[in-house]
Amino acid sequence: MGTLAVVGAGTLVSGDFAHPLIEDADTVLCAGGLITAVGRAEALAAEVAAADRVLDAAGATVAPGLIDSHGHVTFGDYSPRQKAVDYLEGYVHGGITRTISAGEVHVPGRPRDREGVKALAVAARASFDRFRPGGMRVHAGNVLLEPSLTREDFGYLAECGVWLAKFGFGAYEKALDGVEQIRWAREHGLVVMCHAGGASAAGSASLRAGDLLALDPTVCGHANGGPTALPDADVDRLLAESGMALQLVQAGNLRAALRIVDRTLAAGAPERLVVGSDTPSGFGVMPLAVLKTLVELSALAPLEPARAWALATGNVTRVWGLPAGRLRAGDEADLLVLDAPLGSVAGTALEAMALGDMPGISAVVTEGVPRFLASRNTPRARRPATLTG
Repeated sequence: MGTLAVVGAGTLVSGDFAHPLIEDADTVLCAGGLITAVGRAEALAAEVAAADRVLDAAGATVAPGLIDSHGHVTFGDYSPRQKAVDYLEGYVHGGITRTISAGEVHVPGRPRDREGVKALAVAARASFDRFRPGGMRVHAGNVLLEPSLTREDFGYLAECGVWLAKFGFGAYEKALDGVEQIRWAREHGLVVMCHAGGASAAGSASLRAGDLLALDPTVCGHANGGPTALPDADVDRLLAESGMALQLVQAGNLRAALRIVDRTLAAGAPERLVVGSDTPSGFGVMPLAVLKTLVELSALAPLEPARAWALATGNVTRVWGLPAGRLRAGDEADLLVLDAPLGSVAGTALEAMALGDMPGISAVVTEGVPRFLASRNTPRARRPATLTG
């Protein structure tokens, strides 16, 4: 992979909600796919001079790459729901460097029997372990829970590397029939997401707060709607009576998302907020879905942009246990260079987000490798990044 030095950053966004900006630093060093140092150029001058490549941010903002915590992948870079090819590579141009599968529900002819359910999860995980569309890492193989799965099946799945599970699409007569299986999944280390709110076009159940509290998943999926949001009172119950993460998605209800942010911040629990796209879905293929949600929250919610960024980076990292999503030594080197778009009255990417303007992405790096300069999906950045070496 070689070594990469990212220099000339005007602002460094950490991905940490509590400490969203990295002060007194303008340089990030990467080697072997990892971030090796974050600091001032003067202190890291020898390493910068020895780097195989140097990416100059030209005074713009450097931030961790976005993590889509709710992506509906199938196999390959193809969406059967939208008949779209190479859409994941396009999502990288939207700043998404990592996607977490919310279940391969859109696979044509998706199996529902015990062995087929396991085989689909194992095959999807293994397939994307070797496939990096546009440089993106996809965490696939989310087992869709069915009542036929046994405790031993979760042990087998964990041995095969499957660590994601989803409840809400199985042939359960009632939601509470899944309590034991979710407990088995969590006992074996799987991160469990539950569908929440009304039923979706993919054939999910309609789950309310009482169901979710009894099921006790790790994540309440699309609490603001996928596409129908949980009632306000249900969100308040989840905040007061559970510790599960509350997921906000672009393919949902904006009013509900703003209220959830407001209530979660008032409860002193910002670490429970995570962002995803919930696409491709009926809302289509949306390369800018996660970035658009962060811009909306920055402009409309009581949330400054650098903290909003953590909802799709460091907060996701904490909930799913990922080795990325923060600008710190030891994390995987997935990062973006972005700036105010040409024509905006804003002077920086964060100022643009606070105004509701989409920032311009001028570079995306995954695993320490620059993937492109100038996004084909965002506006042009005022200060373009340059790459040498």
